[in-house]
Formats: sequence, C-alpha cells, structure tokens
Amino acid sequence: MEEFKKQYKSLINQSLESGFTQELRTICMDFTDEVIKKDVLPEDIVDIHKSYIMNLNLSEAQIMTTLEVLEEVVKGFGYSYRDYQRLVNRLQHHDKEIDLAARLQQTMLKTEIPQFDSIQIGAISVAAQKVSGDYFNLIDHKDGTMSFAVADVIGKGIPAALAMSMIKFGMDSYGHSQLPSDGLKRLNRVVEKNVNQNMFVTMFYGLYEEMNHLLYCSSAGHEPGYIFRAEENSFEEISVRGTVLGVDQHTRYDQQEIPIYIDDLIIIFTDGVTEIRDDNGEFINKSYLLNLIQEYKHMHPQDIVQLLYEALLKIQNPKKRDDLTILIIKRVH
Repeated sequence: MEEFKKQYKSLINQSLESGFTQELRTICMDFTDEVIKKDVLPEDIVDIHKSYIMNLNLSEAQIMTTLEVLEEVVKGFGYSYRDYQRLVNRLQHHDKEIDLAARLQQTMLKTEIPQFDSIQIGAISVAAQKVSGDYFNLIDHKDGTMSFAVADVIGKGIPAALAMSMIKFGMDSYGHSQLPSDGLKRLNRVVEKNVNQNMFVTMFYGLYEEMNHLLYCSSAGHEPGYIFRAEENSFEEISVRGTVLGVDQHTRYDQQEIPIYIDDLIIIFTDGVTEIRDDNGEFINKSYLLNLIQEYKHMHPQDIVQLLYEALLKIQNPKKRDDLTILIIKRVH
C-alpha cells in the first residue's frame, strides 16, 4: 500500500506541475489497472487523495486539477465493475441454459424399472454437476427378455447430454430384443457418425433371458462388471472386453454368455464409482466396494445401491467428484 501511495502522490504532483495532460491520462489508466490487480479499493484511493492534498497549500484551481487525476483513476473501477456485471449476467444466462438442459436430460433419459417375477433391479445415477455424462437404460421387451445398458461419455456438459440422448433413442428404437454384440455394433455406428470425433462412449450392454436365466453381455471399453455367486459367496469378474464406441464404425464386439443362479447378483457401474478419491487423493480399493455389496447381499438391489452410494459419499473427496452410476440385478425365487 505504501508503494501505491507514492505512485498516486506522484500522479498528483505531475498534474500540479504540467496540468492534466493526455499523457498523464494514459499513465492514470495504467495505474488503475495495477490497482485493480492488487485488490486496492477505490475508497482507499480517495482517502490517499484527501490526506495528501490537505497537507498541500493549494488553490481551488489546483485542487480541481488534482480531482481530474482522482476522477480518471476511479473511472477505471467503474469500467471494471461494469465488465464484472456483464460477466455475472452472462453466467446467470448460462446457468439458466444448463438448468434447462438438465431438466431436458432428466426427461429424455428417464428409465422405468421393469418388473419381473424372477429378478429384482436396483439402480442409482448421480451427476457430479447439473448435467450428467452417465446413462443407464432398461428395456422390457415383453417376451421374457430385458435389455439393459450402462454407459459413460468421455466428455462433459451439454454435448455429453446430447450424446446420451442420441444413444438412448438408438437403443429404444430397435423395438425388439437383440443380442448385445449386435446392439453395440449398431450403437457404435450411431456414435461414429453423429457424435463429435473427440467424444467417445464406453458402454456395458446386457440381455437377460428370464426363461433360461442367462445373461448375454458385451462391453465397449467399459468398467468390468461382476457376478456375485451366492452359492460360493464370491465374486467373478465379467471378462468380455471391446473398443469404446465412436472409434471405428466397422468394430465388432465379442459376447459372453453367463448362467445366473438363485440369489446371484449382476453388478455394473461407471468409473465414477471405481475412481472415487478419498480426502488424501487416493483411489479407493475396488475390494472395498465388493465387500460392501457382499455385506448387503441379502437386501433388495435398490437398497444395496442406495447404501453403497451413501457409504461412498462419506469417504469421497467432494472436490474430486465424477458422475456415478450403479446397476444391480438379482435373481430371486
């Protein structure tokens, strides 16, 4: 502050020596820029001005000359405030657009949980921000089969929301059950042709067949899923792998067929679950997640996913949040 006082007094002295010239006006403008950067308030400048000229034996004309310096310096704060206000107005307008996009996304991506006699379903999907890059879908084909998908757009904001809406429309528009390998092949072409080339999508695609209790599944670069085997009280990783959607429209996807027995769980999530960081910045251990699921295995899947989410929320570093989705399907008597 002492340095700013010296600089400002120097400006007043220059105005008294040679008047308020154009050159001095430019110097005042530069001075204001520096003052704003250092968070010096305009009232501080006024106080410096008053205390300095009161110690000088100035005529009324000279005082008026020094006030031109004060006016020019304080004027810069006015410009800065107006710029700030314009920025606030733009941010408010942007927030309204984001709110609208979030509401549209919730409407367009809304998924009803199908009801089956032999399986129970639990799902939770929470956005880190207003618009989510995660997505899950469940489709009852009314023929004893259910298609389901969990996906994650490698990207954020409104473009990610639009990509997800397009994928849901593509998945819903088939109108009949189809094998996951074929479903991913179709969706891959949709993403490759219609989504930004720098935006990719990971997806786990499954088809559950209620009559034979078989899970058919394929993966497009998604987090590996798990099967909890109630009989053995252990987990097995779903080994199917594949390339993310949107890289090459000719990509083909492998498919795995897995039998599901009484009280077995099918567990799918996005990397917002597996890449949660604690307060120390460390990733949580995946075994921690599986142990929690094992602890709650006797409960309804919707209760399991809710309890799992609440447990993760307690240990998660709030500054390192990501979109989070968990889907659990349980075979019951």
